[in-house]
Amino acid sequence: MRKCLVLFTVALLVVMGVALNASAHFQLILPSDDLINDGEDTELEIQLIFSHPSEASHTMNMEKPELFSVYRRGKEIDLTNTLEPFTFNGGDAWKTSFDANGFGDFLFYLVPTPYYESAEDKYITQITKVVVNNLGMPTDWDAELGLQAEIVPLNKPYGLWVGNVFQGIVKMDGKPVPYAEIEVEHLNSQSFSGLVGEEQFFPSDAHITQLIRADENGVFTYGIPKSGWWGFAALMEAEKIDDKDHEMGAVMWIKAYDM
Repeated sequence: MRKCLVLFTVALLVVMGVALNASAHFQLILPSDDLINDGEDTELEIQLIFSHPSEASHTMNMEKPELFSVYRRGKEIDLTNTLEPFTFNGGDAWKTSFDANGFGDFLFYLVPTPYYESAEDKYITQITKVVVNNLGMPTDWDAELGLQAEIVPLNKPYGLWVGNVFQGIVKMDGKPVPYAEIEVEHLNSQSFSGLVGEEQFFPSDAHITQLIRADENGVFTYGIPKSGWWGFAALMEAEKIDDKDHEMGAVMWIKAYDM
């Protein structure tokens, strides 16, 4: 009986390990709209969630971020003190609202408090960006903000069709990261509040998180196969925290549309 129990426990741990590795941690910045057209409401509802976007299987607790700001035309507005806590899928998350009034790009970026992942005995920090555009005029979408880790887009990260590619440069401390590893996931938007989409099904666990690498110049390219939100997380190593490994991520979110 004891032997059977041990075997069952080992099998359960293996299954859990597969499940945990099948989907990736992603820091999300989810605005209620990514493209504001003439006459539409400019008030955005913004959610900050640390989760597994493709499966929405588990949401991690977020401490209050170190910084949440929006960049527009050379100026930054610190929104950190406007954040309010809320609970999403059992995890602590944050939300705010912002009036994206005026034409052009609004580049939102987040520097979260490092998250300790006990299952891997390491800290995770994912510095995240998303661009919202008003009235179709591009202004700041390719701005480099000088963040510790950052994806700088090489093509406009909004107004994308399915079948377009998304290209970016992975940078850390202002320098390109050759052959950086990038995880890619599609948001299961039906599981996230305020967003419309269909439930996702995967033919295998290998399909949940796509894995690509940048080239020798830190440039990566990904062809967009489906409409909706897509997250790109470039993973690197940073200085240890409390003598524990520290995974530093540069994350960017884009949204594609069917033609």
